[in-house]
Amino acid sequence: MGKDYYKILGITKNATDDEIKKAYRKLALKYHPDKNRNAGAEEKFKEIAEAYEVLSDSKKREVYDKYGEEGLKGEGGSAGGGAGGRGPYTFHGDPKATFAQFFGSASPFNPFFEFNGPLGNSVFSFHDDDMDIDDPLGLGVGTGRARGRAQNASGPGGAFRSHSFNFVGPTSGRGGSKDRTQDPAIEHDLCISLEEILTGCTKKMKISRRVVQQDGTTKKEDKVLTIYVKPGWKAGTKITFQKEGDQGRGKVPADIVFIIRDKPHLQFRREGSDIRYTCKMSLKQALCGTVIEVPTLTGEKITLNLMGKIVKPNSVHRIQGHGLPFPKEPSRKGDLLVSFDIKFPDALTQSAKDILFDTLPN
Repeated sequence: MGKDYYKILGITKNATDDEIKKAYRKLALKYHPDKNRNAGAEEKFKEIAEAYEVLSDSKKREVYDKYGEEGLKGEGGSAGGGAGGRGPYTFHGDPKATFAQFFGSASPFNPFFEFNGPLGNSVFSFHDDDMDIDDPLGLGVGTGRARGRAQNASGPGGAFRSHSFNFVGPTSGRGGSKDRTQDPAIEHDLCISLEEILTGCTKKMKISRRVVQQDGTTKKEDKVLTIYVKPGWKAGTKITFQKEGDQGRGKVPADIVFIIRDKPHLQFRREGSDIRYTCKMSLKQALCGTVIEVPTLTGEKITLNLMGKIVKPNSVHRIQGHGLPFPKEPSRKGDLLVSFDIKFPDALTQSAKDILFDTLPN
């Protein structure tokens, strides 16, 4: 009997998209293991993320409604190819990544980006829609200007070398910033898909902050910060907008920092500028040879002829030039690494054992 994703989220089978999101929001905040230390909370948190990943995707939900969890994951062959014909669905296994993609941060604390500034709370709402680049030089936001060179930094969670990019906004308040203290930087995770890392993209992030008026009073102001994600940027890359936080008398506004994070992918895993694809095959295919179609980030499929070859569990086939761009040399790309997950039979008949015993070498 497969999992009942509707029951896990506490919704009915005819729930709308908004009801699914509302249920996930409530339960994810309740059971996040950083916040809920009770036994079983972490496993519940993972189940909630998996249920949301399936039910929030119309194609996965359609397959699940028809065939259940077994059909969705290609067990028993009832789904005719898995989720939406794209192969069996497998949960990526990182519920915090789902949380970060939904809320914009992997932390359960201040999940809606409510920060206690010197004059109250600043609420940051994120918009991921791609927009046309309106700064041909890619130097900054609005009247800001680029400052300095890219510097080496080690972003938390970034497994590879990353860089920091600083953008300076206009000086806020009356007088200079000398002898004034600055609020700590406010950091947000920015989840980017591998397809966006392949080509580069533009993100518009809307923030609401408090600004000081000429008469000393404050008011809330909306502002859009533009982030130009370059091809090949590593996870952990930091983009800093200086002094874009809440303004307050006697204070220097906090810097706003966005940290690039890899959005989980259904087919690929990033390894530097290489990407890895795991191909599932039977023991018969591994021993007797087969022909497979390897997907790529561009949607193209590459035929890999393994006829006449024995595929070992630890073997890797490297397809050059089909990975991600090198950050410093975007004209060059990493490789697509093909690994193999060989499924062994659960049981063999005695006749099959006899044949294998006589055929296979010692």
